[in-house]
Amino acid sequence: MAAELVRGQNHPLSQDRLEIRISAGVPVVAGVALGDEHGTVHGREWVAHPGAPALSGVEVPRQAAAEHRVTVDLTGLPAAVHRVDVFLALPTGTAGPLRFGAVPAPHTAVCGLDGAEQVSYTVTGLNAESAVIALELYRRQGAWKVRAMGQGYADGLPALLADQGLHDTADDLATVIYEAADHDPHNTAPVPPGEPSPWTATASATQPVPGRRAPSAPQTAQTASGPEQPSAPRTPTAPHTSPGSQAASAPPAASASEEISASGPAEPARPHGPQSPDGDGGSGLRHPAGPVDYTHPRRTRVTPSPPPPPVPADADGQPARPVAGDAVGWSMEERLYNQIWGMFEDLARTTAAYRSAVEFADSRLEKELDQALADPRARLGGAVDAAREAALARRTQLADQARAALDRDLAQLTAEAEVVEPALPPAYARWDNPVWHAHRAPSEPPMALRLGDLHLPESVPLRIPLLVRMPLERGLWIDSGPAAAFDDPGPDSAEVRHLAVEVAVAVAARLLAVHPPGAFAVQVVDAAGAGARALLPLTQAGVLAAPPATGAAGVSQMLERLTRRVDLVQMALRNGAAQALPADVDTAQQLLIVNDFPHGFDERSVTRLRYLADEGPAVGVHLLLVADREDAAAYGPLLDPLWRSLLRLTPLPDDHLADPWIGHAWTYESSLVPADSGILQEVLAEVVKARAKHW
Repeated sequence: MAAELVRGQNHPLSQDRLEIRISAGVPVVAGVALGDEHGTVHGREWVAHPGAPALSGVEVPRQAAAEHRVTVDLTGLPAAVHRVDVFLALPTGTAGPLRFGAVPAPHTAVCGLDGAEQVSYTVTGLNAESAVIALELYRRQGAWKVRAMGQGYADGLPALLADQGLHDTADDLATVIYEAADHDPHNTAPVPPGEPSPWTATASATQPVPGRRAPSAPQTAQTASGPEQPSAPRTPTAPHTSPGSQAASAPPAASASEEISASGPAEPARPHGPQSPDGDGGSGLRHPAGPVDYTHPRRTRVTPSPPPPPVPADADGQPARPVAGDAVGWSMEERLYNQIWGMFEDLARTTAAYRSAVEFADSRLEKELDQALADPRARLGGAVDAAREAALARRTQLADQARAALDRDLAQLTAEAEVVEPALPPAYARWDNPVWHAHRAPSEPPMALRLGDLHLPESVPLRIPLLVRMPLERGLWIDSGPAAAFDDPGPDSAEVRHLAVEVAVAVAARLLAVHPPGAFAVQVVDAAGAGARALLPLTQAGVLAAPPATGAAGVSQMLERLTRRVDLVQMALRNGAAQALPADVDTAQQLLIVNDFPHGFDERSVTRLRYLADEGPAVGVHLLLVADREDAAAYGPLLDPLWRSLLRLTPLPDDHLADPWIGHAWTYESSLVPADSGILQEVLAEVVKARAKHW
């Protein structure tokens, strides 16, 4: 039986040669955009449309019509193609409707060559949009899957094409497509000589491209839900819209949560990271102008090494075994980074599809019960009871089918996590990972840093690492306030404050360990000395740049010194005189840990701290505040900008991180060193040893 998808849901494809049938009720233009592993369309020659209907592995209709047949041969696609987006657009310059909200919802079906329908999707929920990406075929771990997209654009086809990466030619190409679709099919220019048949794979289309994974035959096995595209490879996040366009399916972000994107918490300078806590900030939804450059800003570019090929499926049709680093990237570190955020996106989307399917089942149950009770004659005898039982049975069947699909995807993601976790480098690894026991000082900074783990209620055992890009462009606020639990009092206030400082120590130790010797320094402000016990691992190891600053005078001196450093480095960079800095200016990156904030801070010190939060990251000064927001409330709106600019973390599990596209509330768990473990002292001793050799 064919699977009926809802928006965001995916399904494995069991055949290579497909026919996508489209029924719109009114004439529409159909086309296909081919994307690489990042989801980028590299030119108009990557778009099949009525003016150029045939590409290698793809053929689309030559005219606007209410019924369409789009043929796709997955084995005939070029090796560089990892995504096939099927789009629809309403023709312009006609008396027809100008928005999809005024026409019947387009229906799509993916069929095999034998005509058997595999999946179907009705593109509902559109309103002012005049162009929409209906379906997306994407490659995941060597197999192909289809996703129900329904991503609409109020600014029409130009906005859709620009969002695919054709920024300079979107308007011109849209005009060509509209004009070609309006022509009589008999006057349409023939396919250029030598154009390959949609069912013929040319030699060039099957040759591997350097840095790309050679395509393998799609498996009938079911792989992890959700794409590696459009997650990590595209710009690891959900489908996005270009400026002025509208994504019809985008739900509002959680108003009382920190926002997070699929690329990990990013910084205010980037429009795609988590924004303010408690709903104070702006949207975390990204609207990138093009593919993200994942290379480290100070890392020399080399020819990217291809990811390891996926292990073929077993003879019994079971899914291919996951492989660590099975993603695009310039290095294993980058491939693991992209794979982790691909897993995040997979989990987000498969959970969203499950919730959407259950919600649909509940709404249909309610509608059927209302209809059964609307007829007074049906209330006599057992007709109503029979109708109720039938409706409940249908609801149970739909919910069970959705749960089975979710469990299938969770099993694959869990298997992938079990392979990926042991392969992570120290910057990404948990503290109980054996990689720490053999850790030595690196020669270059890391690409990203692990701050903790994320999970959802439907998949509690499955944890996705929360990675933040390096160098840090956004400070951290570790909330030391009491946990907001109604049924469980949890730890007392003093214990929560101690745990918060332990989280700060773990972050500082990780930063010191994964940077080259002398490239990172940690400063501490502990005005009242309340965190002395939790700070012992840092103070006893001797890894701090200076003893913790105490009292109001110590706070003032520390902030004045760091403010001076920021000012001098800024002036030196602006004037191209970085070598002219005074000898007492430490050019290493600095992490300032402020414990028990705002104790010991006057208004001048708070102003300086805000200055460091705004200007410091660009010149290597980063903040990590350990504070209870209630304690800081006395400063009123003075601290609101600071609160909004920092990423809030918690020492206890808390569901305060929100996905602005999918709408999930993710539970965050901090990355703490296991109790009674000596790994922290071992790692810090190695930091001291490496510094001694360096100096």
